Amino acid sequence: MNMIKKLPLTMAVLAALCPISVLAQEFTQEQIDAIVAKAVDKALADRQAKMDAAVAKKADVINEPQSAAQSPDMAIPFGIKFTGYARYGAHFQAADQKYVAVDGSYNGASAIGRLGNESNGGEFQLSKAFRGENGAIWDVNVMIDHWGDEVNLKKAYAGVTNILESNPNAYLWAGRDFHQRPQQGINDYFWMNHDGQGAGVKNFDIGGVQFDVATVAAVESCSPEVMDDEANPSRITCTGGSGTGDKGNYAATSKIHGMKLGPVDLELYANYGFDSKAIDTDERMNAWQGGVVLSHTNDSGVNKVIARYSDNSDNSVFNKTEDLTTVYASFEGLHKFTQATQVEYILAFHDYDNSRDSTDNRKNYNAIVRPMHWWNDVHSTWLEAGWQHVDYDNGGDNKGWKLTLSQNISIAMGPEFRPMLRFYATGGKVDNERTARVNNTQDETLDDFNVGAMWEAWF
Repeated sequence: MNMIKKLPLTMAVLAALCPISVLAQEFTQEQIDAIVAKAVDKALADRQAKMDAAVAKKADVINEPQSAAQSPDMAIPFGIKFTGYARYGAHFQAADQKYVAVDGSYNGASAIGRLGNESNGGEFQLSKAFRGENGAIWDVNVMIDHWGDEVNLKKAYAGVTNILESNPNAYLWAGRDFHQRPQQGINDYFWMNHDGQGAGVKNFDIGGVQFDVATVAAVESCSPEVMDDEANPSRITCTGGSGTGDKGNYAATSKIHGMKLGPVDLELYANYGFDSKAIDTDERMNAWQGGVVLSHTNDSGVNKVIARYSDNSDNSVFNKTEDLTTVYASFEGLHKFTQATQVEYILAFHDYDNSRDSTDNRKNYNAIVRPMHWWNDVHSTWLEAGWQHVDYDNGGDNKGWKLTLSQNISIAMGPEFRPMLRFYATGGKVDNERTARVNNTQDETLDDFNVGAMWEAWF
């Protein structure tokens, strides 16, 4: 069958080389066979190269809920892409706390450790790409999330790349989007977060350095309340969650990336927060923050140092507090002993200092280490140990520890691969000394033991 398929190609090659009569006169049969075989091999190799190039140029699938700018040379996928992140499961509480947490924690939803210590929810996105006749590539994206009782619209934006002749990789966008939300995975902390709606440009190249610049507004939201007006059957002012308009808090954000300092990658952040006249005059104020990320990657893993300073704000210049200064610093990384045995870790520090009202001034210290071993490309065992100390300037301090053992089934070998099924047991102990003093209650030590099963995926 393969020879039959090759026959037309063989005849075409012979016709192109020379007439049959000439071949018969000047070449032996062995020479003719060698020429034909060589020509056929070359034609098949050219065909395979074209197929490989087409495969290599296929559209990249978004693996994280935060999308990346499209590239000018990407192939447009057929239909609509469905991407997102989610985790759902059962979490059985067998002791004092359902989730191990130290009161006053200010650096992460799971600053004492995320494994076997997080609630359910997800983010689900639909995206459609278009290519214009001028070569510009457009995409439209919509995402909803489910992290509580409400389902919210988190993304509704459009963007375009290959539209600027002088800067074809620049990605212009407008709408509602996840915005400037660098995240640390092991403690689930967005050390900056400016999700909102506005417009900007990403990956604007100047001499090999990439710039991201945008202006965004915080989305308005409401808190449901019961009304006295019984003419309204529901008697509820709103359903909660995000609205459609701007709240009145704005942020001008910027990021410089793609820089190298020898073997170290460098990123710089600078943001400025301000308010519109939608905010009462006596409540308007400005805020600013700056951040730096230094990271080094090699065959054994990655190490990263993050530092952030904020004035009149913490991790977002949308939310402002007069005379507040905060400092966040961390060292995190991943080390591969072998492909099957790896460890993730983080050390973090967070200083919250309000010179106007020192009631809640405190310093957060936390450390998490997560050794992981894969028995094969499907089954793995993870052990996560976490410690946290919240040291208040006034009224004592709070501290705790957590230990989780998790048996996992995943799609491939490595901590970055999902979907994953996870079966875990979590134990820990928390002593909220300061909270007891403030609330005038007895200082109690909380013991924790929980078991659960969940799935987690990004796709």
